[in-house]
Amino acid sequence: MSTNYEKIIHENLSVFYAQLPREDVETCLGAESKGDVFGFRAFGVDCRISPNGITLSGETVVDPKGLLISLYAVHSGPDQLQIEPLKAFKDFPGSMPYQGAFSANSERILVSHVPWIREKQENIKTTFDGLDGPPGVSGDFSFILFPLPKIALCYIFYLPDDEFPASATCLFSANALSFMPLDGLADVAEYTSRKIIERLPAES
Repeated sequence: MSTNYEKIIHENLSVFYAQLPREDVETCLGAESKGDVFGFRAFGVDCRISPNGITLSGETVVDPKGLLISLYAVHSGPDQLQIEPLKAFKDFPGSMPYQGAFSANSERILVSHVPWIREKQENIKTTFDGLDGPPGVSGDFSFILFPLPKIALCYIFYLPDDEFPASATCLFSANALSFMPLDGLADVAEYTSRKIIERLPAES
């Protein structure tokens, strides 16, 4: 029995493949192609898009991550990823209705894990083909992750001390909205934060 996610994913893939052939499709996705199959990294694992569906690590996905990848396929254009100036979610037009959920699901979810995230940050960066945070970013440590080839997230962390609790902030690459609708961006951050937690020791 098809799920709602599966139906929407296939609708989005129908829109995507209806646009083909396009000479710039690999550039738009940040992907490599083999025939009508497009491959790239998504949420820290190997992703494949084909007319039959979307796979992550070889497994067909009909869940929110699969939906986000299908939205990315439909919305990605030829613009290059522009990381800076980084943008807070609240600075995107129309973000107010989503702000509470974004903060809870993408930032506060990480707060209790901040010391272990610092310990495992190299592993986390490797998973997401990540980078150190850009010069001038505040915080005790920071890094940039790529949940999708043209969407970057900059995480900024403060460790707890005698005066203040730990904190976590998630910022978006400057032109992230060029490649994903606003509500989708909030979900991309949520699933990236969940993946960060998955990379931590069980005791964290």
